[in-house]
Amino acid sequence: MDEYVAIPDGAGVETAQALAKTQGILCGISGGATMWAAIETAKKAPEGSVICAMLPDTGERYLSTPLFASIDADMNEEELEIAKSTPNHILLPAEE
Repeated sequence: MDEYVAIPDGAGVETAQALAKTQGILCGISGGATMWAAIETAKKAPEGSVICAMLPDTGERYLSTPLFASIDADMNEEELEIAKSTPNHILLPAEE
């Protein structure tokens, strides 16, 4: 191990939530902590460095927990437009 990166309280949760909201990457708290450490490492790395971070879990088991309580289950208007613009991957809600 070259370096140990201490993760501040809440950073894993906040980063996991940000990954889900902004990148569509559903991971758990340890995945969020891993990405937080990778981002902090990238900030100090020389330009052109390659950094690999493996997110070791899925967020699936956290869907019913406070980790993802702030993320709406339904798509908003912007997300619906994105879904409609991808013909081969349309996941629109069922008509009521």
